[in-house]
Amino acid sequence: MQAPVIVMNTNVEREVGRKAQVSNITAAKTVADVVRTCLGPRSMLKMLLDPMGGVVLTNDGNAILREVEVAHPAAKSMIELSRTQDEEVGDGTTSVIILAGEMLAQALPYLEQNIHPIVIISAFKKALDDAIGIINDISKPLDVENQDEMLNLVKGSIGTKFASRWSDLMCKLALDAVKTVFKDDDGKREIDIKRYARVEKVPGGEIEDSKVLDGVMLNKDVTHPNMRRRIENPRIVLLDCPLEYKKGESQTAAEIMDENHWNRLLQIEEEQVKEMCDAIISVKPDLVFTEKGVSDLAQHFLSKANISAIRRVRKTDNNRIARAVGATIVNRLDDLKEEDVGTGCGLFSIEKIGDEYFTFLTKCKNPKACTILLRGPSKDILNEIERNLQDAMNVSRNVFFNPSLAPGGGATEIAISVKLAENSKKIVGIEQWPYKAVAEAMEVIPRTLIQNCGGNPIKVLTELRAKHATGNHTWGIDGEAGTVIDMSDYGIWEPNAVKVQTIKTAIESACLLLRVDDIVSGVSKKKSEGASAPAPDAEGPELDEKPEQ
Repeated sequence: MQAPVIVMNTNVEREVGRKAQVSNITAAKTVADVVRTCLGPRSMLKMLLDPMGGVVLTNDGNAILREVEVAHPAAKSMIELSRTQDEEVGDGTTSVIILAGEMLAQALPYLEQNIHPIVIISAFKKALDDAIGIINDISKPLDVENQDEMLNLVKGSIGTKFASRWSDLMCKLALDAVKTVFKDDDGKREIDIKRYARVEKVPGGEIEDSKVLDGVMLNKDVTHPNMRRRIENPRIVLLDCPLEYKKGESQTAAEIMDENHWNRLLQIEEEQVKEMCDAIISVKPDLVFTEKGVSDLAQHFLSKANISAIRRVRKTDNNRIARAVGATIVNRLDDLKEEDVGTGCGLFSIEKIGDEYFTFLTKCKNPKACTILLRGPSKDILNEIERNLQDAMNVSRNVFFNPSLAPGGGATEIAISVKLAENSKKIVGIEQWPYKAVAEAMEVIPRTLIQNCGGNPIKVLTELRAKHATGNHTWGIDGEAGTVIDMSDYGIWEPNAVKVQTIKTAIESACLLLRVDDIVSGVSKKKSEGASAPAPDAEGPELDEKPEQ
């Protein structure tokens, strides 16, 4: 395959220098304005329509930007920010976009005054280092074992979301789930909530019926009606191989001349399946899970031996079961040994919820994997609650790794803003102004919180600055009433890791976009004959991502 060759064409539309920077800043501000109303407890919801006609209702910044389609490269880069933030710390996806948009907006006047972008970037980097130091100074340590403190912290992340009215229940679910999958081996701390804490959404029932199971739940039923559907302290075997007759690997043809040959073929098939079942029966299990199929003949042999079988289990579910019951997944039946059998489960049962059957493996001695069962009136509501629950679990997880808290409600941002404004007076030269711009940009978070609940931004921010100037670092905004309040009384704290990551991502991405001084589009707009070329819109030229080969 020949490598794509990019030929610079004089007709190709380009945006150079100032024009490119202004275009990028406009695009970034547009993306930030989309999610600006989604910050804080009084945030608005966005209704997103996908091409298939589906509807998503959410105020989660990451979920919104995942669904939005944009053409401008700078806007694409902004959308990538929320994804990065979500993968890294799982919270603060809306804040990072708003902050990055504001950083770029604050840089625009300096670009217009012909201050070189590199000078602005250098000042931003200085401000970033100072800001991280300020966050660490105003953070307080947290006792991870203190249940009340942990619940208060997780409430802070859910308080701004749709699920806030069930915040006590959701926080408890998130904390229980994270504690279940928390593993500390030889000083290596691991909390893999994506893999080992699965959320199962079952429409119907009430949200209050949601719970964390001390084990695993699957949307499966036993393969044969005579198999047991409730077993206490079952011995469990997990397989990754089919319990079916193994046919020839390549194209195999068998010519049958008479009836005896045909009977012999059937007999061989039966012998092979019986041999497989005997290998399983030899370790005396009560329950067999396999990721592949189970033939009718195998079902018959297993049912006769009083063993229940469940087939076509997902790979991820099988891994979760292995962790919960202490079993080892076996790839070949010849390798099955006594120590591969899982005995850590207290109860296996199959229950019918709505129209479907669900398998429960509960009362596990040391689960290390869990399922969160969510009940609710409709799929849309369950999807939104799941998104909120993921945020809450991420916050709990971050605190286990870095047990230190910064005040929420815009208090940390204002503290940084006031301190940076003070520091800027000591800087000599032109860098003083972009450095001060970071201080002003930081105010966007508390200002947006006030605007979203209908407060007066100028009056409240002035009052808040006055509090911080006298060293009261824990004062922030009450997102419900739009007034100034002490966060240590109000109990809104956020993990230090989330705050640091938000500011790092926002400032570094702003620096990245300021470095761009040329946008070259691979696609020239076809000029109609006689007509002048259309001026590029505010969105900027579209990028053709896949060059022709």
